[in-house]
Parts: sequence; structure tokens; C-alpha cells
Amino acid sequence: MKKMEYAIVDIETTGGNARGSRITEIAIIIHNGTEIIERFETLVNPQKEIPIPIFALTGINNEMVKNAPLFDAISERVLELLTDRIFVAHNVNFDYSFVRHELEASGFKWTAKKLCTVRAARKIKPGLASYSLGRLCKSLDIPLENRHRAGGDADATTILFELLLESDEDKVIDQMIKKTAQDQRLPPNLHPDDFNNLPDKPGVYYFYNEFKKVIYVGKAINIKKRVTTHFTGHSVNAQRQNFLRDIHAISFEVCATELMALILECTEIKKLWPAYNRALKKYEPKYGLYQYEARNGYKYLGIGKVTKFQENLEHFSSLYEGINLLQSLARQFEIDYRFCKYDTTTSVGSVGIVKDPNVLNLPDVENHNEKVENAIDFLKSNKQTFGIIEKGRTEDERSCIWVENGHFYGMGYFSTDEAITDPSELKNTVTLYKSNQYIMQLILKYSEKNPRKLFPIQ
Repeated sequence: MKKMEYAIVDIETTGGNARGSRITEIAIIIHNGTEIIERFETLVNPQKEIPIPIFALTGINNEMVKNAPLFDAISERVLELLTDRIFVAHNVNFDYSFVRHELEASGFKWTAKKLCTVRAARKIKPGLASYSLGRLCKSLDIPLENRHRAGGDADATTILFELLLESDEDKVIDQMIKKTAQDQRLPPNLHPDDFNNLPDKPGVYYFYNEFKKVIYVGKAINIKKRVTTHFTGHSVNAQRQNFLRDIHAISFEVCATELMALILECTEIKKLWPAYNRALKKYEPKYGLYQYEARNGYKYLGIGKVTKFQENLEHFSSLYEGINLLQSLARQFEIDYRFCKYDTTTSVGSVGIVKDPNVLNLPDVENHNEKVENAIDFLKSNKQTFGIIEKGRTEDERSCIWVENGHFYGMGYFSTDEAITDPSELKNTVTLYKSNQYIMQLILKYSEKNPRKLFPIQ
């Protein structure tokens, strides 16, 4: 049986992601598990400018790489050194993604088993203050010369690798380099226990950075399966690479149903404002339907921009949606169009909008105002109070989502042993949450598809 060999790799680059940046230096040290058997090191012409911050970090400038070989010229040699060997690096996914991308650009399809010395050190040498290469070398008395140069960092990583092999009494490294090992896909700074403890249940999960701040909130029908999808694939875009590097911990909250997970996800994103969540951050109602009365006694209905200081009858994500509703109400209740306002350049009800129509044949005030009130009553009558009762997180409980007067009120759980004779008593079992239009759309869509799960309140 052929003895396992390792390719210990370090690279320097023009930036932080493989798709938009290039390699400026590469070092590959071939190790047979006992000793170094081969070494390769060279600068690489990236065919693009080296940014000043990168020069400040590595000391590699444009003049140094001007006459260096292109990666294409060394690609066959790199491929030869890496083929049928374990790819070893400190924070392995960074180096691996660059090398794989560069080889692919040179026409070579290559994959390899990987070993991350960050993750291996965490398992074999637990409890250290930091697992960055510089700090590890200091903690373990490993000489580190030529820091932030491919050769110097590769030499230090090789000594670290040998030390880990020596200390690996539980054969941790053997397990890590198995093709199916989860260490192949987990982010370098994430403790495996965080992943192993994830349940196969619906709910919400949270990713934290090194400062214990939530950077992403997601929902899932199966939390463990969904989290796994974040860590699989070979995407090399900057956002994904930064995202994976920033994940230091995971927590979760199990929900009884997917609908409850969707609601909790939306609520938590609004509250925590995580850096890597985008879509639900942008979802805010921009326009509202307002009523007001002019000095001449006529009542108006108007569409205006949402403000903190005016209560609206209804809110909308778009002006078009609001105008459609107001026009529909005007037709249904025969409200004179002159008393329906669509001016969004100023606050509804301000002096700039409330003006008597400068035309003759105005409708009777009482008759007109009655039509406006009927339209408002119609809107309010459509805002029901009801509960959605479903299974709980365990066999001993049930779940409840409560809607009050057309607005999401809260959700929670109650024991199957509780004798609830009046559905309105369920209101006292839920935890209060802030409502928004997105949540109500989720609830109404669900209630239309599952009418038997609704408990309406008369």
C-alpha cells in the first residue's frame, strides 16, 4: 500500500477571494509523514496591480513579480506536486480555492482531500488563546521567519503539522482527511460541536462572529440539513469566503412549524440586523392609507409615506398597491374622487394637502362623510381576530399563532393538558411580537390554504 503523502501549501495573493484576485507567490512542501521529501517555491506574476495594503502586509510589490512566471507556466508542475496528495494548509479553504481556481483557468480539473491545520490544532491542542498561525507559533515555540511570505509560512505550517502528527494519539488527523469527514466542509473557526448539536427539526439558526455578534439568521424545515448547505460547494466569490471565515459559533431555536420559523426569522432579522442578511432587511412598508378631516368638515382618504407619528388604516410596500386599494374603495362606496389624495411628496393631513376642492357641486357633507366611514368600517371588518392551532415541538404541547384585528399579535406554546374552552384564552399563552406586513402576508396565505386550522373569534 502506497504511503500517504502531504502537500503543505501556502500562497500570497492580490486580495481575499479567488474569483477577483490572483496568486503572487506559492510554496509547496511535500511531506511523507516523517520528513520533507520535496520543496517548490516561486513568485508568480498575477498580471494585475498589487494593492498597497497587500504590499504593506507581504512586502511583495509589482517590480518583484514583473519577471516572475505566470501561473499558467507553472501549472503543470503545481498539478504534479498536488496530485494524489493530501492538501494541507492553515485555513485550508482559502489556499485550496485559489489553487483550484488558478488550475482550472489553466485547463486542469483538480480536486483533493484537504487537511486544515487550524481545525487540527483545535482538536489536538485544545484550549489555546488563538489559532492564527502567528499566535500558534508563539504558543508552541515554532520558529516563524519571513512572516506573510509563502515560503516562511509554509515552513512554519510544516513544523506545526509535524508537531500535530506527533501529538495525535487519537488518530484525529486520519479521521479529518477522510473524504466524507465534516471537517472538509466546516468553516475553519467553527467548533464541530456547534454543528453536531444541530437538530433535524424546523426552526431558526444563528451564526456568530468572533465577538459573539449575530451575523446571519436563517430558517429551515430541517436546521442541520439547511446549515450544511451553507458549507458545501466550491464557490470562490468574496462574499461567501468572508462569510465562512466570520462564522465562529452557531445556535438555534426549534419551532413547531415552518410558518413559526418564518415568522421568527423575520422578527429576529428586524431586531438584530445581521450583516449577512439582505432580503428581509429591505422589506419595510413605505406607504399608508390615512384618513383626515379638512377645516370645512369634509373627510378625506389619502395615500402617503409612512411616518412614526401618524397612524394609518393600512400599509403597503408600494405606492401602486396603495393607490389600487384606495381606487377600489372609492368605486365600491361611491366616494367622490376629489376627496381621495395620492400626493406622497408631503405628509398626509398637512396644510399643504388639506385644501377645499376649488370646484362647484360638492357632495353633501354628512352623506359624503358617511360613505368614507363605511369604507373605513369595511376595512376594519376585514381585519379578523383568530388563532392558528397546530402541533407543538413535542407530543405534549400544541402551538398557537395569534392574530388580533388583522395584525400579528404573537405566538407560543401550551400544554395538551391545559383545558382551554374558549379560543380567546389562547391569547394569554403566546409571546408578544411586533407585526409587519410581510408576517401578515405569510399568515394570511397559510390560513387560506389551511382553513381547518383556524379558530376565528366572533
